[in-house]
Amino acid sequence: MATSVPTESALSIKNLTVSYHNQPVLWDIALDIPAGVMAGIVGPNGAGKSTLIKSLLGLVPSLSGEVLVHGRPYAAQRKRVGYVPQRSSVDWDFPTTALDVVTMGLYGRLGWLRRPGRKERNEAQEALEMVGMSAFANRQISQLSGGQQQRVFLARALVQQADVYFLDEPMAGVDATTERAIIDILRRLRDAGKTLIVVHHDLQTVRAYFDWLLLLNVRVIASGDADDVFKIDHLRQAYGGQIALLGDSESQIFAAPKGK
Repeated sequence: MATSVPTESALSIKNLTVSYHNQPVLWDIALDIPAGVMAGIVGPNGAGKSTLIKSLLGLVPSLSGEVLVHGRPYAAQRKRVGYVPQRSSVDWDFPTTALDVVTMGLYGRLGWLRRPGRKERNEAQEALEMVGMSAFANRQISQLSGGQQQRVFLARALVQQADVYFLDEPMAGVDATTERAIIDILRRLRDAGKTLIVVHHDLQTVRAYFDWLLLLNVRVIASGDADDVFKIDHLRQAYGGQIALLGDSESQIFAAPKGK
């Protein structure tokens, strides 16, 4: 009888707990995300989705826990990780161009003392081209639309040539065209063997976008294959009375009612 070979985990979390002002924000998180998937992190407001990503990256302190990226501590794997923060957390009035923002993604490779040269500028330009922003390379970021700014930050992550990408609500506040472009880029990265871990808020697109899912509300409600996790019972555990069933029972399309 053939023996199955276990799939390597791109991200492994054990016993992660994060607290603000003695109030648990994340409690005893444990999960393994396999390599080469498009993984969504879904849950209600205040569930700890953004905090989870920030704690994994060392941007907020944790009370306990272990984080491994491809089997090694995150501190030893920083160069294999790319990060796209929430657009609302960035100072878009900072006087710099789109090309400069993308070039900053190379500093982890170059070090802060070495200035980027022609090779690095070309790499940054190619990343902008991948996200459809090459024509805006010399535009000040404050002059870009919200969707264009998001594409620039995605290009900054792409230029790092990482193996694991964390994206915090990359589709929030962008138009439908930009959302489709972002998803297309992420799918191409996944198909190339990269792992995408994405905080997402729109339940109606979850099954169309993700093949792996973490349903979170301070604790892990469910995790695994998206079709197995995206079930009405799991969603009600996470969202409580905020979940409504839209359409017929066979289609099972779920969404949080507006205003909740």
